[in-house]
Amino acid sequence: MNVLHTGIGELVTNDPATGDGSPLGLLHDAALVVEDDRIAWVGPAHRAPAADRRVDHEGDAVIPGFVDSHAHLVFAGERSAEFAARASGRPYSAGGIRTTVAATRAASDEDLDAGVARLAGEMLAAGITTFETKSGYGLTVADERRALEIAGRWTPETTYLGAHVVPAEYAARRDDYVDLVRGPMLDACAPHARWVDVFCETGAFDVDEARAVLEAGRDRGLGVRAHAGQLGEGGGVRLAVGLGAAAVDHCTFLSDDDVEALASGATVATLLPGVEFSTRTPWADGRRLLDAGVRVALATDCNPGSSYTSSTAFCLALAVRHMGLSPAEALHAATAGGAAALRRSDVGRLVPGARADLVRLAAPSYVHLAYRPGVPLVREVVSGGVRYGTGRPEPLEEEP
Repeated sequence: MNVLHTGIGELVTNDPATGDGSPLGLLHDAALVVEDDRIAWVGPAHRAPAADRRVDHEGDAVIPGFVDSHAHLVFAGERSAEFAARASGRPYSAGGIRTTVAATRAASDEDLDAGVARLAGEMLAAGITTFETKSGYGLTVADERRALEIAGRWTPETTYLGAHVVPAEYAARRDDYVDLVRGPMLDACAPHARWVDVFCETGAFDVDEARAVLEAGRDRGLGVRAHAGQLGEGGGVRLAVGLGAAAVDHCTFLSDDDVEALASGATVATLLPGVEFSTRTPWADGRRLLDAGVRVALATDCNPGSSYTSSTAFCLALAVRHMGLSPAEALHAATAGGAAALRRSDVGRLVPGARADLVRLAAPSYVHLAYRPGVPLVREVVSGGVRYGTGRPEPLEEEP
């Protein structure tokens, strides 16, 4: 069965050749045809082919589904007291992760799965149709493996993050923990992961430790990504670029050498404005990166400690206000940029052959995502060709 989506006032395709030649590839008075879980046709509404069913978007804007390339959804507990303390002046440090580790280890599989289900539902209602999620709150062989097994029920974009922090029981034996992460823990987790990641920061893992972990994961066939530049400058960004990482995430504190390395390589710089909002740390300079020619993504970093949001629209508005991105650049980063950070060509754009992942906005233009911050503008979501409502995401029916 194919479905004609017509009456689209403004369509963001993210394909300059399909649209107006801009990076967003805008089309006005547009339509598209969905066949099964793929887009079969895109163009002006008056040229649309016949279809089995139709959906009239009544002049609303339609954008690609958001691609969230950085999240931590497999966890138990929450850390609102820590957030309140930071809001009262206490600085952020990576040590709070261990609080979530203790809660996650104590949780049942059923409770962890229910938590991911809740957050995945929030994300879908917020227009996120593709998301990545990591392990990293277990830090034992069994707990890291089960986190990835649970994550794999919800997304194919699963990331092994055994190198999140050194757990308390290894505090005096860091080398032993690194050996565990790149050895037996990796052996157990690699079959359930697409990516390997490491938190390369003061208080977590240094460059040599991070290199050992990432190289071991790469040797096992996992794609490489990294956390770096969140708490200060260091060698993590250049390490990631040198290893051919798909993305390096945070990028708040960058040296000129870091920016040059990113600009000369294929690694995407993923900005996480929810973190800066929550931790009251300086905002990443997205303008500097874009002007240098760096490919940029925007993601939520949804996690209980430093960015407990599942709203890409919120992060997009923050990036426009505080990181120097225009509304068009921010939307591109949250869709096509996220797809590039996951090395996906089938999501983040609305062109024939791509997955039918699209979001109808209760607005005439994508600009309203930043223009009306905090307003729930996602009216309807199509994920893999299936239409969902946004109050409590459930499949909808098309008109015959």
